[in-house]
Amino acid sequence: MHERSSVAELAESLRAELGRYSVGGKLPSSRALVERYRVSPVTVSRALARLVAEGLVVTRPGAGAYRAEPRTVTARAGDTSWQEVALSADGATDPAPRAVDAGGVLATLTAPPTGVIDFSGGYLDPGLRPEQAMAAALARAGRRPGAWGRPPVDGLTELREWFAREIGGTVTAADVLVTAGGQTALTTTLRALAAPGAPVLVESPTYPGMLAIARAAGLRPVPVPVDADGVRPELLSRAFRATGARVFVCQPLFQNPTGALLAPDRGREVVRIAHSFGAFVVEDDFGRRIVHEDAPPLPAPLAADDPDGVVVHVSSLTKATSPSLRVGALAARGPVRERLRAIQVVDSFFVPRPLQETALELVGSPAWSRHLRAVSAELTARRDTLAAAVLHHLPELALPHVPSGGYHLWLRLPDGAPEPAFLSAALRAGVAVTPGRPYFSAEPPAAHIRLSFAGVTGRTEITEGVRRLRTALDEVLGQPDPVPPGQRGIRH
Repeated sequence: MHERSSVAELAESLRAELGRYSVGGKLPSSRALVERYRVSPVTVSRALARLVAEGLVVTRPGAGAYRAEPRTVTARAGDTSWQEVALSADGATDPAPRAVDAGGVLATLTAPPTGVIDFSGGYLDPGLRPEQAMAAALARAGRRPGAWGRPPVDGLTELREWFAREIGGTVTAADVLVTAGGQTALTTTLRALAAPGAPVLVESPTYPGMLAIARAAGLRPVPVPVDADGVRPELLSRAFRATGARVFVCQPLFQNPTGALLAPDRGREVVRIAHSFGAFVVEDDFGRRIVHEDAPPLPAPLAADDPDGVVVHVSSLTKATSPSLRVGALAARGPVRERLRAIQVVDSFFVPRPLQETALELVGSPAWSRHLRAVSAELTARRDTLAAAVLHHLPELALPHVPSGGYHLWLRLPDGAPEPAFLSAALRAGVAVTPGRPYFSAEPPAAHIRLSFAGVTGRTEITEGVRRLRTALDEVLGQPDPVPPGQRGIRH
C-alpha cells in the first residue's frame, strides 16, 4: 500500500479507538501497533504524529503515547463586517483595484472530487515526477557541509552558475538571483518594474497567475493578441505607443495557453521594439524543460543576446519536476537587478538552503537528463493521444494549433456552447477542465477551454476523459454527435 494512504488509514483507525481509553490512558506500544496493523514503524510514527498535531494524543519520550485531555474552547461569535470598510476605504483614491482574484490560479491547484478525470492540472502527474531522483538528491543535500546554514541572499553560487549556463549567451552567475519558483519571480519582477496604476502589456490570452499578480499589485493589464508564431510585433508596437507602458510580459516557448512558439525573428523584433520605447520585456521561460520529442530546435532565450538589459528572464525547475520543488531564477542586468534583489530580500530574505542544495544535487546527477528525456517522450505520446481523441470525439471544438512543448491543448468551443454551462456539464460527466475566461485580461473573443494532459494518470484516462466530454457537449448542445467518425478533421 502507498505510504501516505497507509498513514491516513492507520490514523483513522486509531482515532476511532481513542474512546476506549480514559484521558491519560496509554495507547498500545509502537511495536504492538506494527504487529496488529501490519505496517512499518515509520507509518506508525507518522500516524501518531498526526494525532498529536490534532491534539488527540500526547507522547512522552521513552514512555509512549497517551490519550490527551480534550480541549474545550469557548469563543464568542465574531463580527468581521468592519473589514469590508477597512479594506476598501482607500478604494476611491487607488489608481487601480487591489482586490486579489485567485480563481484562475486555484482552478489548476484544486484537486477534483474522487473519480473525476483531471484535465485542469498544472503539474506533472506523480507517475511522471522524478520522485526517486529527488529523494536521493534530498538525502545527499542533507549531508552537504553547511546544508542547514544561511545561504547567500542571491542564492548558492553553483546553482546560479547552472541557471546562467542554461540561459546561455553572455549571461553569467552575477546576473542571476535564485527564487522560490517562477510565480514568486514574476511577483518580484512586476513589483520592481511598474508602479501601482501603471499599464503592463500582456499576451492575449495569457497565464492567469500572471494576471492575478499584476492586478494584486494595482497594475492594469493591457492585452496584445498572439497567433501561432507568438505575439504580433506590429500590435505590440501600437500598444506601447498608445499606453506608454514600460513592461511587456511574454512566454516565448509553448505559450500558456495557446502553445505558440515565438518565432526567432519575432523575438528579436520584440526586444528591439521594447528597447525603442524604453521598456522591459519579462521573459517567462517556464516551458523550456518540457519540450516534446518532435519539437524543432529551440531558439535561445531572449535574455541570451541582450547586452542592454532589456530582458528580465524568469525560469523554474518546478514544471519539469514537482510542485513542491519551488526553485527558480531571475536573470537581469543593470540597476534593475539590484531592485529585484532588494525586493526579494525584503520579502523573503532568501530561498531555504536545503531546497537549493537539493536542486543542485538533482540537476547535477545523471538521473536529470534521463528524466527530461522520459518526460519528453511521455508528454509527446499524451499530446498525440489527446489530439486524436478530440479529433475523433469532439469535432465541433476548434483545435487551431498542436504544440511541440508544454502540457495542454487550447480549444475553442462551438457557437451555442456557453463556457460555464459546458464546464458544469463536464464535471457532471466526471471531467474537470480549465475555463478559458481567466486567460483573457479583457473580453474574450469566444468561449475556450484548456485541456492539460500532464496531470492525468495515463493515456487510457485521456481517451476516457474525452469520451466523457462528448457526453457533456451533447448535454449543452442538446443534440447527439452529428459528424461521422470518418469525416472529422482538425479545425484550422
